[in-house]
Amino acid sequence: MKALLQRVTHARVEVDGQCIGQIQHGIMLLLGVDKGDDQAKADQLLHKVLHYRFFGDDDGKMNNNVQQVGGSILIVSQFTLAADTKKGLRPGFSSAAPPALGEQLYDYFVAQAKEVIAVATGQFGADMQVSLTNDGPVTFMLEV
Repeated sequence: MKALLQRVTHARVEVDGQCIGQIQHGIMLLLGVDKGDDQAKADQLLHKVLHYRFFGDDDGKMNNNVQQVGGSILIVSQFTLAADTKKGLRPGFSSAAPPALGEQLYDYFVAQAKEVIAVATGQFGADMQVSLTNDGPVTFMLEV
């Protein structure tokens, strides 16, 4: 399971021209699910996301996590994070979870996150337009 985290001042996701999720200060999280991922991996990844220290403290050092700064998370499913890009000039998706498993684990991840922090979401499997202002820019890839 993979999460691409971007520290943002704001982010939003639209489907068919309608805003379906938006946040202000926090994390824009793109979530990719691989074959073999399960709820235990989702729990591990969520713990890491919630506690990952990449927000500035009073001295400007990356010592605070999203909860410590009162941020929120916009979670968007991102099938292409599971792509194999090591060979050739076209991505392969043989390591990606099948859609049913991907959606199940995406929904589980979102539900678990909502128990802890303010969450907005995209729509699994939809053609989405995502806009954001990356603060820093600061971007990290987390994997479990």
